[in-house]
Amino acid sequence: MKGTSKPRLPKTVVTLGIVSLLNDASSEMIYPLLPFFLREQLKASVAFVGLVEGIAETTASLLKLASGWLSDRIGKHKLLTFSGYALSSAMRPLLAISTAPLQVLWLRFFDRVGKGVRTSPRDALLANSCDENIRGMAFGFHRAMDHLGAAVGPLLATAVLLFSPSNYRLVFAFASIPALLSLFVLWFGVAETERKSNLPTAQGNASEKSESSGQLGLLRAWTEFPMSFRWYLASVLLFTLSNSSDAFLLLRAKDAGVPEKAIPILWTWLHIVKSATGTHGGILSDRIGRVRAIILGWLVYAGVYTSFAFLQSAWQVWLAFTVYGLYFGLTEGAERALVADLLPDEKRGTGYGAFHFVVGIGMMPASVLFGLLWQLFGFQTAFLFGAALALCASSLLVATVQK
Repeated sequence: MKGTSKPRLPKTVVTLGIVSLLNDASSEMIYPLLPFFLREQLKASVAFVGLVEGIAETTASLLKLASGWLSDRIGKHKLLTFSGYALSSAMRPLLAISTAPLQVLWLRFFDRVGKGVRTSPRDALLANSCDENIRGMAFGFHRAMDHLGAAVGPLLATAVLLFSPSNYRLVFAFASIPALLSLFVLWFGVAETERKSNLPTAQGNASEKSESSGQLGLLRAWTEFPMSFRWYLASVLLFTLSNSSDAFLLLRAKDAGVPEKAIPILWTWLHIVKSATGTHGGILSDRIGRVRAIILGWLVYAGVYTSFAFLQSAWQVWLAFTVYGLYFGLTEGAERALVADLLPDEKRGTGYGAFHFVVGIGMMPASVLFGLLWQLFGFQTAFLFGAALALCASSLLVATVQK
């Protein structure tokens, strides 16, 4: 791209980035405090806290698959994106007046329903709004804004708690402000993209709907995916099985000498690195190719997990977390851009649904397996196993997908 002007991101990409920043700032004002709110003020058990998050994340994963397929069928990516954000935004202020753990469970459930409804159509909206040669930059920028919001949210919550200690309800109430702003920005700043595919006419489309009304649409859509995309999903699933909860990294950080009071700062620093590297990682994938960028990121991940098996001091933890943030920058934009590269635009909503579904179903067994390995054989075995799986996923991707 030497000798040419720097490519500019379309308005839709920038606007959706701002939406994600505002929404994630709202969400991350609440999420870190929710377990303490449940335990300390609503007297819920630890098991109930786990149940809340388990139901919430499983719901989101399943709905991402369905909403992506639906957005392709009706061609209304913006409508579903807005509906999902609106549902989540409506739940957050209600947390401020909840009085029982079961109420929180239902509110968290509907919040994640909103996430499940919006994510795949939003990614399709992003992919369809920009040219292939800047798609990595577009998704990288979006993820960078998302992580910036995730860093800002806890800081806003901390500011509220400094003025009103332990007043979680006040934080939840204030969290509704950036959420409502995100809806305003989305509604007035994003237009529905026109599909450029050779889809049937309205009459042909009607007959097709009649013909397939008795079929399982999602299953049929899966069989129509190109083989390269199926192999890509297989590689992503294998890698996800290596990608356990970051809570294990935080536990290891504390064991290696990071003071407990510094853990939130370490977590915020990770989000800052993710945000700072996201756009540049996406641009790199535009230049060297998606698969190369993803492989580079997965190799960085394997190196970080290997280092966590052996690090012994706080400065080593900070360095490892910094490099870990680089892994996100290298891969998050490239992984999402590759979905669009491998599929025609009329199948991208379904494709993103399948991508997010695969990641979702891999995350829970990944953390359970990692925890068992740590408990039975020690943390070194667990981290080295994760690194080995990441290398296997890299090999599978190189062998099966060329892009």
